[in-house]
Amino acid sequence: MLFLIVSGISGVAQGQGIYERKQLFDNDWKFFPGDTAAASIANYNDSTWRKLDLPHDWSIEGEIAPKNPTAGGGGYFSAGKAWYRKSFNVPAERKTKKVSIYFEGVYMNSEVFINGKSLGIYPYGYSSFSYDLTPYIVFGKENVIAVRVDNSQHLNSRWYSGSGIYRHVWMMVTDPVHVAQWGVSIATPQVTSQKVTVQIKTLVKNETSSAQQVVVKTSLLNKDSKTAGIGQVKLELPANSEKEVIQTLIIARPMLWSPETPDLYQAKVQVLRGTTIADETKTSFGIRSVKFSTQNGFQLNGKTIKLNGGCVHHDNGCLGAAAFDRAEERKVELLKMAGFNAVRTSHNPPSEAFLDACDRLGLLVMDESFDCWKIGKNKFDYARYFKDWWKRDLEAMVLRDRNHPSIVMWSTGNEIPERGTPDATKTAKMLADEVKRMDTSRPVTSAIVENGKTWEVFDSLMDVHDVAGYNYHLQSAPADHVRDPSRIIVQTESYPRDAFANWNLVQNNSYIIGDFVWTAMDYLGESGIGRWYYSGEAPGQHWENELFPWHGAYCGDIDLMGWRKPISHYRSMLYNDTEKLYMAVREPEPKPLEIKDTWWSVWPTWESWNWPGFEGKTVQVEVYSRYPKVKLYLNNTLIGERATTYEREYKATFDVPYTAGILKAVAVENGKEVESTTLQTAGDAATIKLTADRKEITADGQDLSYVTVEITDKNGTLQPTAANRLHFQIEGPGIIAGVDNADLKNYELYIGNTRKAWQGRALVVIRSTHGAGDVKLTVTSPGLSQAILTIKTHKP
Repeated sequence: MLFLIVSGISGVAQGQGIYERKQLFDNDWKFFPGDTAAASIANYNDSTWRKLDLPHDWSIEGEIAPKNPTAGGGGYFSAGKAWYRKSFNVPAERKTKKVSIYFEGVYMNSEVFINGKSLGIYPYGYSSFSYDLTPYIVFGKENVIAVRVDNSQHLNSRWYSGSGIYRHVWMMVTDPVHVAQWGVSIATPQVTSQKVTVQIKTLVKNETSSAQQVVVKTSLLNKDSKTAGIGQVKLELPANSEKEVIQTLIIARPMLWSPETPDLYQAKVQVLRGTTIADETKTSFGIRSVKFSTQNGFQLNGKTIKLNGGCVHHDNGCLGAAAFDRAEERKVELLKMAGFNAVRTSHNPPSEAFLDACDRLGLLVMDESFDCWKIGKNKFDYARYFKDWWKRDLEAMVLRDRNHPSIVMWSTGNEIPERGTPDATKTAKMLADEVKRMDTSRPVTSAIVENGKTWEVFDSLMDVHDVAGYNYHLQSAPADHVRDPSRIIVQTESYPRDAFANWNLVQNNSYIIGDFVWTAMDYLGESGIGRWYYSGEAPGQHWENELFPWHGAYCGDIDLMGWRKPISHYRSMLYNDTEKLYMAVREPEPKPLEIKDTWWSVWPTWESWNWPGFEGKTVQVEVYSRYPKVKLYLNNTLIGERATTYEREYKATFDVPYTAGILKAVAVENGKEVESTTLQTAGDAATIKLTADRKEITADGQDLSYVTVEITDKNGTLQPTAANRLHFQIEGPGIIAGVDNADLKNYELYIGNTRKAWQGRALVVIRSTHGAGDVKLTVTSPGLSQAILTIKTHKP
């Protein structure tokens, strides 16, 4: 099975510098949290409505409470109905143009009005969609867009969805003769290190009442904006018609896209009428080949790669579902830093900004469409819409995303309730066939989990997929391979605690291409999954009891602040050679209470040597090492030496009587101590330390700076038991977009100016406004010296 592709991203273009083809439409909206039918009318008085810029999620702004309609699945957040309105003017000289509005995502059941005219309702909250405004625009005068959002029927999701226009909105202005939306498709029938054959398919539309003679000119540009290939073709378009143009170009000595070298090209497509540029689009793309086989697994550019993958939901922690470009980019950065080379967008298409970041930074993607098909998992979920909307929503994903080099697989579903029935197999084939109608360059999978029957009952369902997705069932792969030697397998979800066993299966079986852990990052909703608890607390798995104040999932390798948990270091150590020694301490049980685990949990383990109350009692220290042996010292006294070989799963556990001081793990190779890591007992909390991921941001109302707040002792050592109340004050052209501490039992507001520290840390996210200057953040806490940090904002 061979898949070869060049991929790309929809871009912004200008026609002769007269107008912007794609204009960001996020600024200066008005918002009303409620429902009033009159809000669709153009002259409705919205003067008392709140002013805001998109993206916006109103659920994250509200109180987390046990009686909220989203319940545990949605994180106990509020939802409901709301309206957005925006006034705008289209200059009279654009009367000959086509004007449309493009929404990247609205959750959910959005209805869009232009000057009082309803353009339609779009149910699925994760699909991108657009409407033609041209027949209803009053050129040269004020127009009003109104959007009604209905997220009032619950439960409609198994995780936190957010509410509102949470992704970008764009105004599209084109000539009546133009490239269709998502109308450029780029592929490579042949890829070698010496040259690549690039095939560009362009769908051109003529929305005039007369035939048009045009030339479609395509230029391929490398990362230095130098021309790497050029071609053109003449085309006759009948009135009110569309045609697809196919061009084949050659690029010599191409730069191949990979996670290590994510080099991108750009395809500039121009539609010319005579010497006039009627339309111009730019599409970023990356050249690479992908191949899947049982003999060599997944190969990228001819090299076998094992997928060290993680599943992610779409939220951005304290920002909720709001898909700020920087938040999406940071998410990809965190995944890369944690050692992942792949991500699964469970269980819906992600934002364009997320995929752009995956392309730019080099992260492989499994792009997923649905969490259910005909039979739902909740009363008001996607099953209500599947029959009428599946094709349109699948097109929205594949046509929008097919040019991204990062995407190497399509997934059409997750743990479908009707799995194991003939109808499920029929539906799966229908979906796979539709995907391949639009894109034949990638395999199709879906995630399958057992349903109490024999695993073999899913053979027919797996057979209609190019790659079989196993949820929590990779141990069956060797026997399945004997039964079906042609099956290519990927574990689409796995338990964090099974990291070694799954890594071992992936490494030692060519037909298993990788493992995607549930999850790479903590997320809001699905409250309590991944939790541990103490005896006496509500028992069981997250679906068995209401677990408030838990309002999110703690099963991620990375927490809501972006901090890597010990399991993250262990998993990365298995798959990568970037770190070879790590140490953490298993939380001791506070007798007579016991610590209880759950299916998705790992034992609570911390980078801490502060255990007050446990003096003289045994504490377990875990060392992960890719060296043959490790030694452990406490205050320069040798505690012991242990093997950390493959047979020991690269782990060593030491029983240590707790005494304050310095704990040091030392790697031993060939009898020599070669590397070490330490944990040091911190003194009393004394100071506040602020660290910004970026000290300069753009004054566009969109950019973000993530500021980590750490409480330290007088010597600057993190105090990991600190839980001080922190207060945040901001001055200058910026606002606090969110605050967090990664404690999913802390139900304080995520939008505010205070937060308690947890494990000695907290997070403040600063959002720019449209003014340039210095943003001053002051953090105070009773009994601690204050800390001040300045972020500079500059005009785009």
